[in-house]
Amino acid sequence: MNIQQIRNATLVLNYAGKKLLVDPFLAEKGAYPPFPNSARQDQNNPLDSLPVPIDEIIKDVDAVIVTHLHLDHWDDAAKEALPKDIPLFVQNEEDAKEVRNSGFQNVEVLQEDTIFEGIQLIKTKGEHGRGAILNLTGVVSGVVFKHQDEKTLYVAGDTVWYDGVQEAIDAHKPEVIVVNAGANQFLEGGSIVMDKEDVYEVHHASPDSTIIAVHMESANHWGLSKEELKSFATEKGISSQVFVPADGESYAF
Repeated sequence: MNIQQIRNATLVLNYAGKKLLVDPFLAEKGAYPPFPNSARQDQNNPLDSLPVPIDEIIKDVDAVIVTHLHLDHWDDAAKEALPKDIPLFVQNEEDAKEVRNSGFQNVEVLQEDTIFEGIQLIKTKGEHGRGAILNLTGVVSGVVFKHQDEKTLYVAGDTVWYDGVQEAIDAHKPEVIVVNAGANQFLEGGSIVMDKEDVYEVHHASPDSTIIAVHMESANHWGLSKEELKSFATEKGISSQVFVPADGESYAF
């Protein structure tokens, strides 16, 4: 297995001999206005350029997985760049309809028993914040990847730490966990993805797993820096198991 952090939640996974693209946010730096009612209203999104060209990212991709349809996970640049016949997996029929309306012809809703080229793809639950903010953030998902020749991988998606994440860890015992850990938030309502304390909870729930923290410093509403999370992991004595990649960085397992 090879996991490459592209930018934000965008990952390129080489898993069981297949190249999978997760949550493609592929626009050029500054292409979109800032998310409203949040920090850094003077900075357009994305905040950084892609670390590798779009053509390289999408070359020979076998399938795309979109955990939900927020702009920073599925944007116009991705819709334009990706071939319309590529296998594309989404969380529910509502998302499938919207993706099909963008011209994609091979869209499938993830289940708990989805199989793609011998890889088991298991949809997991998520909560995109806590309390009233959930009325605004909507339904989200994560994905567990399983194959007899690979370690089990859990991509948690845009979720905070809550019982559903614990349940996924207990059920699937992932050896590698990718968490969206930028503590992104609006001026009210608290973090809508994991913060550093949430990452610590994930470690406690699965102390032998490697955790990769992504979705950081890529959009104007971020709240936790990469350096702050690295320092926190060092302080807690878990830096050997919590990786905070730079854009473009890869890990092999």
